[in-house]
Amino acid sequence: MSFGSPQNPYGQPQDPQQGYGQPQQPGYPQAPQGVPPQPGYGYPQGAPPQPGYGYPQAPPVPQQAGYGYPQQPGYDYQQPRYANWGLRFLSRLIDTLVYAVPYILVLVGASNHIGILSLVGYLAGLGLFVWQVIQEGKTGQTVGKKVMGTRTLKEDTGQPLGGGMAFVRQLAHFLDSLPCYLGYLWPAWDAKRQTFADKVCGSIVIRTK
Repeated sequence: MSFGSPQNPYGQPQDPQQGYGQPQQPGYPQAPQGVPPQPGYGYPQGAPPQPGYGYPQAPPVPQQAGYGYPQQPGYDYQQPRYANWGLRFLSRLIDTLVYAVPYILVLVGASNHIGILSLVGYLAGLGLFVWQVIQEGKTGQTVGKKVMGTRTLKEDTGQPLGGGMAFVRQLAHFLDSLPCYLGYLWPAWDAKRQTFADKVCGSIVIRTK
C-alpha cells in the first residue's frame, strides 16, 4: 500500500515537494496556494481605515463651563462689594445738589416774573437729568456715584444697565417712597443693599474703590 493510493489512511495526497515517505499530519489541512492565512481567534485586527480627503469630520465637543458665575472684565461677580447705605445716601445727595443751579434759576424767574429765566432753568434741569441717565446707563455712574466710588450694574451680568433700563430705574424709584420712603432705607439691612427699585429692575450698586 503506497501513500498516494486511495487506501492512504491519512486521506490526503502526498505533496511532491515534500518528497516521498513523508506523510501529511493528520487533522491539519493545508491552506490553498496563493491565499494568505487568516488571523485566528484573539489575533489583533488591523486599524480601521482613516477617512480620506473631504470625509466629513465629527464636530469637536465643546468644553463644558464650570460651575459658578462667569467672570466679568474688571468686576469680581462672585464676590461683589455692595455699596452700603451711607455711600448710596451721599451719592444721591450729591446728585440732588447738582440740580441746585437749575432749580434756583426756576425760583428766581418765577418770583420775579421773568419767564425766560424760568424756561432756561427748566431746560437746564431737563438736560442735566437726561445726561445723568445716559451716563448711568452707559458707565454705571452719575456725578454722585463717581465722587463716592459706586457703580450701578445688572445683577445677572455685571454690566451697565443701558440707557433705557437706567431711565426705567429712575421711574421705579417711586416705589422706594411707598410707604414712608421705606425703599430708600431698605439697603441698610438688605443682604444685597438693594432698594425696591433695584429689586424690580434687577440692579445692584457696588463699590469701585
